[in-house]
Amino acid sequence: MAYQIRRVDYYFVTVKDEPGEAYKFLSQLAGLGINLLAFTAVPSGQNSAQLTLFPESSLNFQQKAKVAGLEYYGPHHAFLVHGDDELGALVEIHNKLFNARVNISASSGVTDGKGEYGYIMYLKPEDYERAAKALGI
Repeated sequence: MAYQIRRVDYYFVTVKDEPGEAYKFLSQLAGLGINLLAFTAVPSGQNSAQLTLFPESSLNFQQKAKVAGLEYYGPHHAFLVHGDDELGALVEIHNKLFNARVNISASSGVTDGKGEYGYIMYLKPEDYERAAKALGI
């Protein structure tokens, strides 16, 4: 079972919950030269949406977001897993965390339809280093 796990930082941004707002924001990030490894968006209140951004470079994101005057919250820490999509692909990872008595507080995953997957694991800050040790990273 081939997979790679990396530490990633993520940031929250709130935008209006209107058509085109995510497009405008993502276009702004692209224009600033900020590459994202992952991205999620969920409703946040009646008229807003919360975007979760996983930049390729946390330092690049912070520097360019500051210059552009973008308001964000973070960094927070997570793990990004990618590997071969096969039956039981996440079993070994979850077993290592179980044996270390680490709970994943939230996660999200997707396959590319071509044999690979991506998986994000959110942990409580106090569990992050213990999880990293259990995962060998």
